[in-house]
Amino acid sequence: MKLALYYAPIACSMVPYINLTESGADFEVRPVNMGKGQHNSPDYLKVNPKHKVPVLLVDGEVITENVAINLWIARNFPQAKLLPSDPMKEIKAISLMAWCASGIHPALTPNANPKRFCDLPGTEENVKACAQKLLAENFTIANNLLAGRDWFFDHFTAVDSYFFWTFRRGTQFGLDMSPFSNCVSHRDRMMQRPSVQKLIAYEAKTMEEFSKT
Repeated sequence: MKLALYYAPIACSMVPYINLTESGADFEVRPVNMGKGQHNSPDYLKVNPKHKVPVLLVDGEVITENVAINLWIARNFPQAKLLPSDPMKEIKAISLMAWCASGIHPALTPNANPKRFCDLPGTEENVKACAQKLLAENFTIANNLLAGRDWFFDHFTAVDSYFFWTFRRGTQFGLDMSPFSNCVSHRDRMMQRPSVQKLIAYEAKTMEEFSKT
């Protein structure tokens, strides 16, 4: 089986990178320079007309959307235990990944590109403030879910990778994360995992290479 992951630094494509690494999968990484608009190039649009990352190629077959990609990884590498084995807990894990995708992620994007959401002059800070209010609501929920536990379930799962990305991305916008101590501790635990350390090193290398082009 040949796997290729289309990946962009900082973006949510770091989630399948972590989970593929956790699974022990042999995969190729194909960096996408979104800063230079490579995700909108004709070649990339042939792969993913939605012009987004991540994309996972499985023997040439395209899988898009993070929830689907990480569900595929979990089911094809069951030894990594990226989802709980109990059927109800598995459904709850998928639900949490969907929440990261459709609940938290959309509140992150306006901080990076507020003009995508309102192009009226002078509205950027208001757009960011509204998005940050939504982030605070979501991070409060996550903080309560993580109270008294290391991971969202009894062991590390793909949910932890996904939430880690959302929380890390939030910190890159200068948000005050002090009210979310359980989330901060979760992020710190994630940063100790070899898969995440490998990702961070690869991210830095890729960003350095992009800066030269």
